[in-house]
Amino acid sequence: MSPEKRVPLDRRRVAGTALRLLNEVGLDGLTLRAIAKELDVKAPALYWHFKDKQALLDEMATEMYRRMVADAALDPADTWQERLLKTNRGLRAALLGYRDGAKVYSGSHFTGTDHARRLEANLRLLTQAGLTLAQAVHAGRTTNAYTLGFVTEEQGVLPLPGERREGYDIGERARRLAEYPLAAEAGQLLFDGYDAQFEEGLALLIAGIGARYGLG
Repeated sequence: MSPEKRVPLDRRRVAGTALRLLNEVGLDGLTLRAIAKELDVKAPALYWHFKDKQALLDEMATEMYRRMVADAALDPADTWQERLLKTNRGLRAALLGYRDGAKVYSGSHFTGTDHARRLEANLRLLTQAGLTLAQAVHAGRTTNAYTLGFVTEEQGVLPLPGERREGYDIGERARRLAEYPLAAEAGQLLFDGYDAQFEEGLALLIAGIGARYGLG
């Protein structure tokens, strides 16, 4: 037995193993049995730490968040626009590091309070810029939901960088939609160039937030 497998089992170790396995098998193939096999333990041992798969997904999302913010210090000189840009760019980059990363992260409940310090700092910056707390929450939630939805769609086409899902050949799509030239041309915009797509959508949202709430 390797030294790694003799390390005591805890929630964080299980979540880390699950995230590593996620890139190999995807969310559908990620079972407690498969994780237990990877850890060289019996599946019931995991139930001491997680009552069900959703509880494990919650811990995985929390671990993803910890890794995402570990080396990403907040800049107190950020404008509200810069903070929203940085936060959502960082989230997208983190999610793209895992197969089905957005699906794991979406709807999960953070364990502990690791996220509270950064949330507090972001809300403080937004309210100091002139937003009410409710408006700051709306701004943060809307941009967060945009990023999660965008990456979910992106990973439906590109599960991992350099890996394109079958059925998303842009040239073939254009040939099938030849009678509909605008729809055919839109394929290049819809299913490729995701970095530019993401930035444009995020810019639209931030401009809309500023216009809606009268911010400069």
